[in-house]
Amino acid sequence: MNFLKILLIFSLVSFFLTNCAKEDKTSLIVEEDVEQQMIRAFKEGYEEFESGDSLYAAKKFNEAELLFPQSAWAPKAALMAAYVYYAQDYYFDAEAELNRFIKTYPRNPDIPYAHFLLAMCYYEKIVDEKKDLGPILMAQEEFNFIVKNYPESDYALDAKYKLDLIQDYLASKEMYIAHHYMKKKKWIASINRYKTVVEKYEKTIYVEEALHRLVELYYTIGLENESQKYASLLGYNYQSSRWYEKSYKVFNNDYKSKLELNNEKKSMLKKFKKLFD
Repeated sequence: MNFLKILLIFSLVSFFLTNCAKEDKTSLIVEEDVEQQMIRAFKEGYEEFESGDSLYAAKKFNEAELLFPQSAWAPKAALMAAYVYYAQDYYFDAEAELNRFIKTYPRNPDIPYAHFLLAMCYYEKIVDEKKDLGPILMAQEEFNFIVKNYPESDYALDAKYKLDLIQDYLASKEMYIAHHYMKKKKWIASINRYKTVVEKYEKTIYVEEALHRLVELYYTIGLENESQKYASLLGYNYQSSRWYEKSYKVFNNDYKSKLELNNEKKSMLKKFKKLFD
């Protein structure tokens, strides 16, 4: 009886070990198949992207990632899906893929690039800074993040350049609003907007005009000392600019620029020539 029990136990153990061995072997074969499928999907995605079908390419890259998420190629596939969306101007889809990539693979060496591509998605959506500040501010935040956290990366230099352009966009919005208030003769509101440009966006292309408008506005409301202060600032920093000449003319009504004098000379010359026609 004991012998039968031992035999039965031995049979069960042998059956268990045999099945485990088969299961391990089967599992290994499946894993190899999945890897091959992942490689195939990745390759198809790349080929479709090169042929111009970005939507199908992104689908294949997502498929490659899901097939073998433990693979080193999985994050590459996710990033490629984001890139093909970006390359074809599907910015919202690209943003979704990039945010998922950043959350799923926070320690991946391509994280700086993911942040840069995300910033570019926001930047590319800037259509009219006068109406919608959302994309500008999100792009600014991402580019600042890159400069702060990855200052030695290849993307930091480009991020700094984009930040300068964003400053121009923001200054442009302030100028637009200031002009609007100026037309409505809301002098103080207009002054505050122009002062914002001078104080916050002094490195932009709009600062000279903003200084001139402050000269005009302060002069208009009778604060000549303030007007002269901004005229001096404009003259000291931008003496050769056309805005300086316009500001100088505010205090000197008889002042004529070189261009105006040249035009007068040409006009006189034409009149003189007519005498001999």
